[in-house]
Amino acid sequence: MCRFLAYQGQPVLMESVVSKPCHSLIHQSMHATEAKTVTNGDGFGLGWYGERPEPGIYRDLRPAWSDDNLLSICQQVRSPLFFAHVRAATGTATARANCHPFSHGTSLFMHNGQIGGYANVRRAIEALIPDSLYSNRHGTTDSEAIFLAALARGALSDAVKAFTSVLTTVRGITRAAGITEALRFAAAYTNGDTLHAFRWACDDKAPTLYWRHDANGLHVVSEPWDESKGVWNALPQGSVLVADRHSLPKVMPFSPECG
Repeated sequence: MCRFLAYQGQPVLMESVVSKPCHSLIHQSMHATEAKTVTNGDGFGLGWYGERPEPGIYRDLRPAWSDDNLLSICQQVRSPLFFAHVRAATGTATARANCHPFSHGTSLFMHNGQIGGYANVRRAIEALIPDSLYSNRHGTTDSEAIFLAALARGALSDAVKAFTSVLTTVRGITRAAGITEALRFAAAYTNGDTLHAFRWACDDKAPTLYWRHDANGLHVVSEPWDESKGVWNALPQGSVLVADRHSLPKVMPFSPECG
């Protein structure tokens, strides 16, 4: 499974959470402590908002710990809203196009989880992406397919409704195909203003997700990047955290139909 983080608040240098902490995301790419795999070396990615409405993207298929360009960008770029992700592939190719986060217009998305038995239902899942968005399908992952399908169902204006609809449909597809492997979804999505962090699984074994709100802003992480675990809140399974730049985060139920 992958590891990721999202930040929203006062503009900060990305290194403050991506590379500097004792258990930073780069450290987690080699030494994850709350994932099935200790090493997450199948690529990495950054997505950040700056002077333009659309996010900047930097992704590569090399391990995060071996890329000096990643460190340099994090040392220089200050942003009020950014995502970072290190990948452990689950059945699709190790390629730049499969690295998270994924973007379209002002939207940014990253995912830790799986569509169980994806290889057997890939054509049906991709059919959820309309022609108007399919040209933005650059990789082969289930994560990107979920993202584009959610955009087609209105994620830009109502992300909770859109992702609920998509995951309910996906679960129906996998059940109809007789797939018993789980659908698991720990993810972050933003339209450039509101940040959503989801934690859900059809088998109640969703990947870990934590959050905290400090003087700078909101941090969402797969696992804490420091040793102060007491100040981190575990996002409950079946929940979505929602926050914009003008209000405190709130946690709400998130419950796609399992069937």
